[in-house]
Formats: sequence, structure tokens, C-alpha cells
Amino acid sequence: MIAFLESNAQKHSSNFKVIGFYTAKNDQAHISYVHEANKWFAKMAEEHHFVYDSTNNWQNLNLDFLSQYQVVLFLDTRPEVLEQRIAFQQYMEKGGAWIGFHFAGFALNNSTYPQNWDWYHEQFLGSGEYKSNTWRPTSAVLSIENPKHPAVKHLPKKFSSAPNEWYRWTNDLRKNTNIEVLLSIHPSSFPLGTGPKAHEIWHSGDYPVVWTNKNYKMLYVNMGHNDIDYEHKTNKDLSNTFQNKTQNQFILNALLWLGRK
Repeated sequence: MIAFLESNAQKHSSNFKVIGFYTAKNDQAHISYVHEANKWFAKMAEEHHFVYDSTNNWQNLNLDFLSQYQVVLFLDTRPEVLEQRIAFQQYMEKGGAWIGFHFAGFALNNSTYPQNWDWYHEQFLGSGEYKSNTWRPTSAVLSIENPKHPAVKHLPKKFSSAPNEWYRWTNDLRKNTNIEVLLSIHPSSFPLGTGPKAHEIWHSGDYPVVWTNKNYKMLYVNMGHNDIDYEHKTNKDLSNTFQNKTQNQFILNALLWLGRK
């Protein structure tokens, strides 16, 4: 794949600049989401007077390049090169802002994406390794845990999400005093998932899906996996992440909060 940088710079003076990093390969559900996300963020940039750029060239994850941007997005993956990881950590420790979506938090030992970055998975995200997920992608009722937080302010106390593959983690985020959970799965969502495997259906439990680390300007958002027609091998989209008005408002709130913070 040829690496490139897409720019949607505004003609007028912008409030802030956002850069979205992505990989968009291997899993059609993630590829579908990334293409949808890039279009949606570009549209929001036009409407809300900021700049949105996107790149699949992770070599751009260096301090000189990042210094141009107030907010970094990891749309689907994380950096794998040590120098890029160091640059990102330094960017965040110097006051940069970040939103990571869905697979950007994934880490599973003995997989292509092992947990080999303690600062990111243990300290920054606080989640540790991926433990399991629901299947198929389904909508969930989400509860707002701090209605005064700028990312969720003025949203209903609970709302139905777009369909998604939901993750759970090895670490208990509730026990981490640096983590503030903003959205979690409401009990009315259960059973969540349709299987066919029994462990892919959740019947109870506490599942944070959006949180912030109070030591950084950041949010992790578990949403970002479209439902795809794998069974008939059409790879057709069966759901879209950005066709949910309330969820879209949350993501926009979060981005504007971080960009103008």
C-alpha cells in the first residue's frame, strides 16, 4: 500500500488541527470503519472549523510532524516501531491530545499485536491486554457515568450505540485511580452479542467502553468495528459506526473538548 497524507485544510482560520493515523488492512470490519471515519471527520472539520488530516504512513509519528497538530487519532491500530512509540509518549507527556478507537487498544500476547508496550497498555490506557469480545457486532445501551464531563455533557443519561464488537480487558479499570470511566454498558443491554459461540454472548458484568486517563489529554473509545457480511463472502457493510446521531455527538464533543482544551 502506498503511504499518503490526505489534507482537508480550511480556507478560514481553524481552531486546531487533528491528524488521524490508520492502517486499514487485514480486517474488513476495521477497513470499512476507517474509510467511514476519515470521511466523517473531514465533514466535521468543515462544519466546526478545524483541520483534519489523515495518514497511513506511521513514519510520520515523530515529534516534528506531531508538533503541527493539537489532537492525534489512532483510528485502528497502534505504532509498532520503538522510535514511533517513544515519540508518541513524549508528545502526550508534553501536553498533546489523543483519541484511540477500538483496535487501537488491542494487545494480546502470542498474537500479531502482543502486549509489548507497558507505558501504553498498562499506564496510559490502564486496560492491560485484551481478554475477549462479543460477537456479532450489536448495538448496546450505554450509560453516562459523569454527565458533567465535556465529552458527554448534554447527552441523554443512556443511549443506544451503533452496532459494535465490544471488548473486555485483563485489568479492572475501576481500581485505577487515574482512570475516569465516562461510558459503560448498561445492564439492559444483556444478553449482548448473538454468538454463535456461547462465550461471545455477555449476560452480565461491568464493561467500561469509554474512559480518560486524568494524567493526560486523552480518551479511549471502544467503538469502531462495523458489521460485515462475511458469511456470504460479499464483505458488504451491514452496519455503520457514524450513522448514530447521539454517538456522533459524543465523538464530536470529545474531539472539540480535546482540541480546544
